[in-house]
Amino acid sequence: MDVMTAILTRRSSHLLSDPGPTDAEFTYLLGGAATAPDHGALRPWRWVLLRGDGRAALGDCLAAEGPPDQRDRVRRKMLRSPLKAVLIFVPRPDHRVQEWEQLAGTSSMVYAMMMLLHARGYGSIWRTGALCRSTGVRELLGLSSAERVLGSLDIGTPDEKARRSRRPREDVAAKVSAFDAAAVTAARTGGPAGP
Repeated sequence: MDVMTAILTRRSSHLLSDPGPTDAEFTYLLGGAATAPDHGALRPWRWVLLRGDGRAALGDCLAAEGPPDQRDRVRRKMLRSPLKAVLIFVPRPDHRVQEWEQLAGTSSMVYAMMMLLHARGYGSIWRTGALCRSTGVRELLGLSSAERVLGSLDIGTPDEKARRSRRPREDVAAKVSAFDAAAVTAARTGGPAGP
């Protein structure tokens, strides 16, 4: 699959089943995703991979923090994919690269990972929500006070019907403009726009 086709056909997959990538395959793909733009080559992130009982423990943890009438629903949500890869942001506040740039680099890595998963035939969706705010999840996964959960990738094999559907692409031409230095200078000085 060429890069443009991969980009144009990737979508977030809500319906995921077995198989998902093995830990070794995930790590292999991460080697590619880690080449995403990363100022200072800091790699200010780490992943925690959960399968089987690990997903169930995560669901129990989140359910315990939620409303009683939602607990079963929350538990089921954590089991929607064979692999739940939790993304931990590990910023380096002492580094010359500002934290927002570290976060931007981390986000680029996640997108690259999603593209690589798609190119291998896997589906994924980036989940956030309560997982990112949960103190219980922080304890369960052993986060330090400096680390933050940025969500998780649910990963597996996408439903064939969902794989074929795609929202129409919008025209992005209005999102692009060309800078005209001569016109800006003329506007500031009241002079002509140039030759």
